[in-house]
Amino acid sequence: MILLVQRQNMIGTFLLFLFASSCSGCTVFLAGKDATVDGSVMVSHSNDGEFNTDPRLVRVPAGDHSPGSNRSVFFSPEDYPRYIGYTRNVPEYYPKGDEESFEPIGSIPQVSHTFAYLEDTYGAVNEKQVGIGESTCSAVFGAVPLGAPNGTALFSVDELTHIAMERASTARQAIELMGSLAEKYGFYGAGQFEGTGESLGVTDTSEAWIFHILPDPTGKSAIWAAQKIPDDSFAVLANMFVIREVDPSDTANFLMSDSVHTVAREYKWWCKEDGLLDFTKIYSDGEYAHKFYSGRRMWGAYHLACPSQNFPPDYKDLQSDPVYPVSATPDKLISEMDLFRYHRYTYQGTEFDLGAEGNLAGGPFGSPDRWKEGPNEEKVGGSWERAIGLYRTSDSYVVQSRSWTESGTGAVLWFGPASALATVFTPFIVGLSDIPPSFRSGHQAEFSRESAFWAACYAHNVANLKWSYAVKEIEKRQELLEKASVTLVAHAEAQYQVDGDSDKVEKAYLANVESIVSSLWSLSDEIMFKYASGFVNELPDNMSQQVGYPKWWLEAVDYKNGPPPPPTDPKCCHPNSTKLEKSPLTGKAAMKEYLGARAKKTKTDNLGNVETTTNAEEVKVKNTARYLR
Repeated sequence: MILLVQRQNMIGTFLLFLFASSCSGCTVFLAGKDATVDGSVMVSHSNDGEFNTDPRLVRVPAGDHSPGSNRSVFFSPEDYPRYIGYTRNVPEYYPKGDEESFEPIGSIPQVSHTFAYLEDTYGAVNEKQVGIGESTCSAVFGAVPLGAPNGTALFSVDELTHIAMERASTARQAIELMGSLAEKYGFYGAGQFEGTGESLGVTDTSEAWIFHILPDPTGKSAIWAAQKIPDDSFAVLANMFVIREVDPSDTANFLMSDSVHTVAREYKWWCKEDGLLDFTKIYSDGEYAHKFYSGRRMWGAYHLACPSQNFPPDYKDLQSDPVYPVSATPDKLISEMDLFRYHRYTYQGTEFDLGAEGNLAGGPFGSPDRWKEGPNEEKVGGSWERAIGLYRTSDSYVVQSRSWTESGTGAVLWFGPASALATVFTPFIVGLSDIPPSFRSGHQAEFSRESAFWAACYAHNVANLKWSYAVKEIEKRQELLEKASVTLVAHAEAQYQVDGDSDKVEKAYLANVESIVSSLWSLSDEIMFKYASGFVNELPDNMSQQVGYPKWWLEAVDYKNGPPPPPTDPKCCHPNSTKLEKSPLTGKAAMKEYLGARAKKTKTDNLGNVETTTNAEEVKVKNTARYLR
């Protein structure tokens, strides 16, 4: 029985509900154990909000609970702060200043023991290596949360994932638990333009599942289905249901509520004679925002993972006429670094490339960013292509569940604050005593140089000075730091198997975090220095290089029809003079040329005596490994 909160004044809860905004357009990738390079099972998630989604990563500790106690359930605003209170036993969530603890909108019976896990907006991965990634979807029914006027439903997907983290040891258990709780207590979705349904990728060390859920017509229960993807498969979720024909007799590969069929039969959308029920065709409301909002990302993901299958980029209607599968076998085995790259995809090298030469919307330097619509876009009408890599992402992550580490360091959460385009995916494990302050604190409404979120966000925005140039600096740094982290994770696990020293592992992980955050801030300064004020500045001898604009862009903006040459015919020293033979340089220009030539000669003469120095960033990365010795 739901224990409703009896309060005279629920204004705080109502305001949270009124101003809540869910994650607008999250993308999820899944890869089965036989589809990955190392045999791990992977699920990812991009938290694509409106630059207000809470970007903090926290560790929720394990807990023991008294018999007969209850587990409070809260409304989840998703914006910062996503939660304030003491019940989660997370100091980052404790009230600060004049903040007040959130009031629960209900409760359910508590279990005797709950597992430790890592959490952003959603439960990400627990100590049993159950991983979850989320993507909001459209659906045909909606519901209102308890605590709001006419509220009927207790659970959002946020709280369902938290409870799954607390209680589930396998992906299958997590799905059955979330489904049964939603059926019993009711489920509500985003309810804004994104829709009222949800889709999750749910994984453990051996299986990867896709889970879809929406409210039932009464608003007091739920309709849900789940499908296991083959072990050798890759899948993408992009704000639309993808599960098609569901087979209730095949319990090895499908799980579902009875309401999947009873509601469809009641509304005369399906009958037994039709054969297997198509879940997406019956319960999805299709793409939101615009055509290709979901489909382009699905095409993009399969174009990266299995280009040989040549899936079409165009279609009529994904809801009724699917052209993409639930999952597909990748052309080559997938690594964690592949998924990092997928989350940075803006369709580079394709006809939809947001930063391609000639794409005027990307500006002269090919920025893939297309800012969120304002009043003028509404007046003009239209839409931008929706990329996978997105400027307004609050965080992205990849969960790597590893069967060979069940007695070791466990699953790895690769967490990237802010946009994947400029972030560095940084490894964490549930066994850490806590998340470092740079990742567990910080948000969009308060700039801080102590925040990993702002370190990545700053690098992204500074890079827009000259994106096509600066992105190369970003990619080089990402590759350096992420490869070093992959090595660190492998060494940490190997060392732990030898000596069981968790303190040594923790020191290595935390030093790596510090190195990455420091490197990101340094990168921003380097980009600012190198591309300030339209120039390219390279020490020591190539400062203030005048690179101008790309030829195609100059032609597009009609540069040649700008102001004409000066009307006066020059008689002296003009480099473009055609009437007088070109004169030698005079004045300061003559001295600068002389000094430059002399410096160049000196450098050439001394070249054999110059010692080659190691890149400072490489030194910093290598130093992290000392904690594992």
